[in-house]
Amino acid sequence: MRLPKFSLLISGLIMAALIGPAVYAHCQIPCGIYGDETRFVILREHVTTIEKSMTKIQELGKASPTDWNQLVRWVENKETHADELSEIVTYYFMTQRIKPPAADADDATKAKYQKEIALLHQMLVHSMKAKQTTDTAHTEALGKLIDAFEASYLGEHKH
Repeated sequence: MRLPKFSLLISGLIMAALIGPAVYAHCQIPCGIYGDETRFVILREHVTTIEKSMTKIQELGKASPTDWNQLVRWVENKETHADELSEIVTYYFMTQRIKPPAADADDATKAKYQKEIALLHQMLVHSMKAKQTTDTAHTEALGKLIDAFEASYLGEHKH
């Protein structure tokens, strides 16, 4: 009797693992439903969480005795949120929302595209650096980059 329940549980976990990542990426079909302003809120929440994680890692690293379990959990938290920020930058903005200008586009359109791609790339770099360190200069840079990108991007896309 227990074997079927266990099999159902395992099957459910496997299904969740297989479809879970596809659900998060919004949505690459494309569905046409975009929450641009929401993405900026989420990006800022990730930065706040990364920064808090950095602070807790620094605090726990100085504590005696060291609480290794909590230290590892905060490191993992920092890593996860940096990855989720990178995923929004890459799979939402770079691949779905920012479109390369047409060959005959005016110089202002081409410059805006280059500026936004450069800002997104810098966000990816600082997200990676935030994973590698506990230097809050990277979260500060991320906040400024998000502000600059939002100002450029929403100037034309706000609805």
